[in-house]
Amino acid sequence: MHPKNLLIKDFSYDLPETRIAKYPLEKRDESKLLIWKNGEITEDIYYNLDAHIPENSLLVFNDTKVVEARLLFKKSTGTVIELFCLEPDESYADITSAMLQKKKVFWKCLIGGAKKWKEELLILRIENDKKIIELTAKKIEKGTDDFLIEFAWNDDTASFAEILHLAGAIPLPPYLNRVAEEKDKVTYQTIYAKMDGSVAAPTAGLHFTERLFDKLQSKKINKDFVTLHVGAGTFKPVKTETIAEHEMHSEFFEVKKELIGNLLAHSDKTIVAVGTTSLRTIESLYWMGVKVRSQKSNKRCHKEIELEHILVHQWDPYELPQDISVKDALQDLLFWMEENDLKKIISKTQIIIAPGYQLKIAKGIITNFHQPQSTLLLLVAAVAGKDWKKIYDYALENNFRFLSYGDGCLIWKYEA
Repeated sequence: MHPKNLLIKDFSYDLPETRIAKYPLEKRDESKLLIWKNGEITEDIYYNLDAHIPENSLLVFNDTKVVEARLLFKKSTGTVIELFCLEPDESYADITSAMLQKKKVFWKCLIGGAKKWKEELLILRIENDKKIIELTAKKIEKGTDDFLIEFAWNDDTASFAEILHLAGAIPLPPYLNRVAEEKDKVTYQTIYAKMDGSVAAPTAGLHFTERLFDKLQSKKINKDFVTLHVGAGTFKPVKTETIAEHEMHSEFFEVKKELIGNLLAHSDKTIVAVGTTSLRTIESLYWMGVKVRSQKSNKRCHKEIELEHILVHQWDPYELPQDISVKDALQDLLFWMEENDLKKIISKTQIIIAPGYQLKIAKGIITNFHQPQSTLLLLVAAVAGKDWKKIYDYALENNFRFLSYGDGCLIWKYEA
């Protein structure tokens, strides 16, 4: 069945409020871990993950960093206007370059209290090392679901990332139903977070610690990183009856040439994605390689193939050729990068992984427990098949904690 025909109501379950973890465990790697493999379920904790991953495997992590994306401005009347920074304007090549902008930047935002903000300039004064930085916000235009805002500040040395760090608040997921606290700046961040740009954490990685990394390394389990900046779209509920009517959100990602080579080197071994974002990224690389090969077959040389020709759109994985090997796809992608003198790929992906999708690169995924009727749950169902319900029923019956600060699972690719 093509995923377009799936009914979202078939991917629902009852999630009591009491099962949503409001806070993480004090020791990240002591969170519970459910292991599912071909219908069998076992339990452990994250600290013992090395016992469940084969030697010489490759774990792929997302090293994006959550930014303090919530800015609160107070009007002269006392009314508070919240600006939630979603992503930069399309005029910037990528999120990283936009984050490094100084003095002024254009950003797409959600506005809390939009009707109370007409045309006046909003001003926020920020204390930094005994000096005051004045940050202003100006409404430029209204989009379909957001507003384009011009931010400007009177400090030539501070980047926008630094401004957010000084003035913003961590954007906790709405389902936690609580205000962000100071400790969330640490707990809602992976220990390897590096690249500023996400408005939500890649939560599967929250369970990893240095001592767990040491255990994995001792077993010769390798690790590598992609960067996918998680957007607010990750929380976007599927409100349509069928998946065909749902528009999947696009997200920025960045991968180095070495990562693709590493995937190629492990293509006949075991590759496990840590998180849905890592999985979406590495699977997108496969389809980019497929597109390069298709373009090549049309008598185009690699230098004639532009990045826009190989972007991964929502339904591409279900409509492109399915018989190209992982090695061929990744090798073609590497050749394309070499011919175009690229050391990394900076792009967007709109891939939707849902039942009907066959994993190409990953053999399994480590992930948290996700909301009912979400695209994240569809992804889990694509990996585990119909047993996704068995997994979630077991977790509910055995006191697993759900969502961002909750426990998680290791799900191996369903073998029919």
